[in-house]
Amino acid sequence: MQRNRIVRRAVHGVLLLDKPLGLSSNDALQKAKRFYRAEKAGHTGTLDPLASGLLPLCFGAATKFSQASLDADKRYTATLTLGQTTTTGDLEGSLVEERPVELAHADIDAVCRRFTGPLAQRPPMHSALKHEGRALYEYARQGIEVERAERSIVVHRLDVLDWRAETLVIDVTCSKGTYIRTLAEDIGQALGCGAHLAALRRTGSGALDLADALTLDDLAALDEAARDAVLLPPDALLADWTALRLAADEAGRFLTGLRRRIDAPDNARVRVYGPEPKALLGAAHITAGELIPDRLLSPAELQGLLDS
Repeated sequence: MQRNRIVRRAVHGVLLLDKPLGLSSNDALQKAKRFYRAEKAGHTGTLDPLASGLLPLCFGAATKFSQASLDADKRYTATLTLGQTTTTGDLEGSLVEERPVELAHADIDAVCRRFTGPLAQRPPMHSALKHEGRALYEYARQGIEVERAERSIVVHRLDVLDWRAETLVIDVTCSKGTYIRTLAEDIGQALGCGAHLAALRRTGSGALDLADALTLDDLAALDEAARDAVLLPPDALLADWTALRLAADEAGRFLTGLRRRIDAPDNARVRVYGPEPKALLGAAHITAGELIPDRLLSPAELQGLLDS
C-alpha cells in the first residue's frame, strides 16, 4: 500500500513555537514543517529535550536571517536544586554529592549579583560543542574529559523569582553561548552547597517573546490557512535592526548585490526595504558611507512575501 505523499509548498515566515519537554529541537522543527508542508525550514538555536519554551522556527525566506536570532540575547526561567550536584549538571546525570543547604536570602542575593555582567564560562562536557569533529557529550559518555577553553559571556540581568528550601528559581537574560546549566553549577559552588539545573524554560530571544508562541497542539487544531496567518514576517527576526527604505530603482540595484553610497553612519545591522510596505529586500551593513548587501531575498522569495 502506497503512502500518501506530502506535497511541499513555499512558505515564508517565522513561527514562534513553545517547544514541549522531552522533544528535541529538530524533532519539533520536523513536526512543524509537516504541518506547514514547507519546502524549507530551520530553527534558530537548540533547546535540549529537558528544556521547554520559545523556539523560533524559520520557513523559506526567513531562514536567510536565522543567524540574527542565533546571535540575539536570550531570556530563561531556570529552576535550580540546591544542595545536590550531578555528573551532567542537570537532571539527566547521576548524583555526585549532596550537602546541606543553610542559607539566608542575603546569601542568595549577594551571590546572584556576582553572576551578572561580563563573565568567563567553561562549556560543560555534556554539550553539543564539537572537539575534533565530535560532540563533547560523546566523549563524556565514554568517561573522557576534554580540555575546554573558557568563553566570554554576558549575563545582562539575573533576578531571583523564588527561593524555598532547596529550590531556587531565577530569571536570566544573557548573551548567546551562555550555558545555563553551567551557570547553575557555578552559583551552587559559590553558595557553598552545590546545585544542578532542575528545569529550564526559554522565555525570550531578542525581541521575540514566549507570550506570543504556540504549541504543537495549537497548530494541530488549526487548518492550513489559520496556520499561515499566525506566521510572523521574516523581518520579525530583525526587529531591533535599523530600517532603511529604498526607491524602486535603488531597490533593484540593491537586489543585484551592488553597493551604493549613502549618507548614514556605520551600522553593522540594517534591514533594507523596497517601496512596498512588506518588501523586505534583505540585510546589509553600512561602512564608510556604503550600503553593502549581506543577505538578499531571491525574486521568488520577494514575490512570495508580497503575495502573502
